[in-house]
Amino acid sequence: GLFASTAARIHIAVFAALFLVLQGINYWLDRYNTLQSTSGKWAGALYTDVNAVIPTKAILAVAATIVAALSIVAAVIGRWRLPLVGTAMLVITAILAGGVYPWIVQRFQVTPPELSLEREYIERNTALTRQAYGLTETQVTPYNATVTAEAGALRQDAETTANIRLLDPNLVSDAFGQLEQFRQYYQFAPTLNVDRYQVEGEVQDTVIAVRELNTAGVPAGWVNEHVLFTHGYGVVAAAGSKGQADGKPSFMLSGIPSTGVLGNDETYEPRIYFGEYSPDYSIVGAPEGSEPVEIDRPQSENSDTESKNTFAGNGGPNVGNWFNRLVYALKFQSTDLMLSDAVNPESQILYDRNPRERVEKLAPYLTVDGNAYPAIIDGRVKWIVDGYTTSEHFPYSTPQQLASATADSLTAGGRTVALPPQEVNYIRNAVKATVDAYDGSVTLYAWDDQDPLLKAWQKVFPTTLKPYSQMSADLMAHVRYPEDLFKVQRELLGRYHVTSVARFYPNSDAWGVPTDPTLGAKTTVKQPPFYLSLKMPGQDSASFSLTTPFIPFVADGEEPRNVLYGFLSAEADAGTGKDGQKSPDYGKLRLLELPRSITVPGPGQAQNLFNSDTTVSQALNLLRQGASEVINGNLLSLPVGGGMLYVQPVYVQSSGASSYPTLRRVLVSFGERVGFAPTLSEALDQVFQGNSGATTGDEGNVGQTPDEAPSEEVTAQQRLASALQAARAAVEEGQAALAGGDFAGDGEAQQKLQRALQDAVDAEADISGGAPADGDAAPSPAPGP
Repeated sequence: GLFASTAARIHIAVFAALFLVLQGINYWLDRYNTLQSTSGKWAGALYTDVNAVIPTKAILAVAATIVAALSIVAAVIGRWRLPLVGTAMLVITAILAGGVYPWIVQRFQVTPPELSLEREYIERNTALTRQAYGLTETQVTPYNATVTAEAGALRQDAETTANIRLLDPNLVSDAFGQLEQFRQYYQFAPTLNVDRYQVEGEVQDTVIAVRELNTAGVPAGWVNEHVLFTHGYGVVAAAGSKGQADGKPSFMLSGIPSTGVLGNDETYEPRIYFGEYSPDYSIVGAPEGSEPVEIDRPQSENSDTESKNTFAGNGGPNVGNWFNRLVYALKFQSTDLMLSDAVNPESQILYDRNPRERVEKLAPYLTVDGNAYPAIIDGRVKWIVDGYTTSEHFPYSTPQQLASATADSLTAGGRTVALPPQEVNYIRNAVKATVDAYDGSVTLYAWDDQDPLLKAWQKVFPTTLKPYSQMSADLMAHVRYPEDLFKVQRELLGRYHVTSVARFYPNSDAWGVPTDPTLGAKTTVKQPPFYLSLKMPGQDSASFSLTTPFIPFVADGEEPRNVLYGFLSAEADAGTGKDGQKSPDYGKLRLLELPRSITVPGPGQAQNLFNSDTTVSQALNLLRQGASEVINGNLLSLPVGGGMLYVQPVYVQSSGASSYPTLRRVLVSFGERVGFAPTLSEALDQVFQGNSGATTGDEGNVGQTPDEAPSEEVTAQQRLASALQAARAAVEEGQAALAGGDFAGDGEAQQKLQRALQDAVDAEADISGGAPADGDAAPSPAPGP
């Protein structure tokens, strides 16, 4: 028969007992895993988990401990029957109690009356999901939107309409490049950033960028690429709510050297050594008194010579000794770094220069937002980077994959960095970081000082974070609500705006984020959120906000019903004008819920209205003459005038090699009415019966558009098309004025009509090659352009 020595018997019994004890501990701890379970319809421990899975796990833990004890007894008395029987019973119990019994409870006890039994657990899921993603304090307001555009309806929304952004940061990079690049070794990011600056006591939404170094434009050679060309130069900023009469951006800071209402080279340090497009590494610095060698900037905008500069900061390790030079020569696989006489005893090597990457290296426990943005703060250009603490272990919280939740048309086009495909069920904007564009110094501020994860990390890294109370008022004024956090929150709010279990259970009121209508009807890419200065209904004053609309949820493969169901804004402005104090309303989420009894067009329907309007399509066809390309800008949604207003700038770009998009028209819709004019002010008046009552940023351009004062570069055919369009607009303006009893307005419209008709006659004469004969009658207004 089988025989085991005493030592072997004890050895086997002890290890069997240890295994069973560990298995028992595993069963006991498995009960807590049910709190993060996603096996049911909702995250967390549901009825079957609480009443079947958790009790059976506890029973199995106790049973495993008992069998472990029997194994020890067997080792002492030499009889194995009891532990063998116990083990068999444990296996059978694990199969029946761990799998079969919960299935029976779910199938026959829970499923028939599911709502009544699961109500308590659904409430936990909704409450804790909202808490985990910072949605608990969302202010929900019913918004009985109208679709009727009445005269003067926008008079109460002057703060909002004055800052409606017409400059699309996704399109004007080429314009910045053509007008402000000056040298082939400079470049601007493909997508610019939206911030706000105070000008003459008024806060102005601003499109801002830095003039970074373009290594592709640097002459080939190690010395050129790493010693002579080391940095970019200057900030370029333009007003978001207006442009020049010829469609160019209205710059608030521009040129070399920098000039403008935001400052000049004397008020801030313009050199950009650390940015999103900086070289892998640069060798900078020199002994005091040495002749500068770094190419600094052109002497002036039109100069053929460059001034030179020497880096004077502390931005990287010294490579003046042979050991450090050898180490970095190996790191960057460069013999030139080791042998070149351009490296001197005071040389520093600058590397890891991308602001996001610097923050990630300094705080690897953070998930970094995909969009770092520059700002002029206390005389320095600083990149502001948002950092998140995340977890996947929050109880009852629905998980989200960051890459999927934050994907939109900007990440799809590579214009912003996509977040990693990490699944989380808890997120906080715990850290605000700044990276100095000159010396690369990184400062981390504990922004959410109540976040338990950040508190734990602060104990691990006690000296790396400063309290936000040490932030200057200037820095606070440029801190904004982060985009990626907002995208995650809007994904959750599509379903979790509903807090009533009776409505949440059938999922009958689920919302979704609309696709980007500017990409075409068949796109499945989501529309990005937009920064706007906005006064929400019920809000005392306008504030810099991050916004997004909602439409009914659409399953994959189904046709969307593009009507508006909701509108979400997050107050994005943290500034109070005081050091170390953030606005108490910063981060406040305001959700407008629209009625179902009336159909308010969503962004997709608004874009369809623009595309199908005969007047608009004819005018756009005229703008396309001469191989010019018409580009639709971002479609902005604004809850003003008691309803939903959509505004879209229209850019025209010629076919030339050095062309860039210029703002030529503005599209506006409210309900089913469409306005289309050279300025926002005129387009709004067309929609709101001749007088919107709005104050707009581009009002000064009325009567000064390029259509009424064409340059020599504009062809006669284009001038004719523009004149006819202006004539049609004047006719419509006069009809609207007469309908409202405004005879003075009708008189002004008739004067505009006569000017437009005369321009048409002159243009037609140029086309035919001669001047019109005396007595020739002006053409009658055509029904279309």
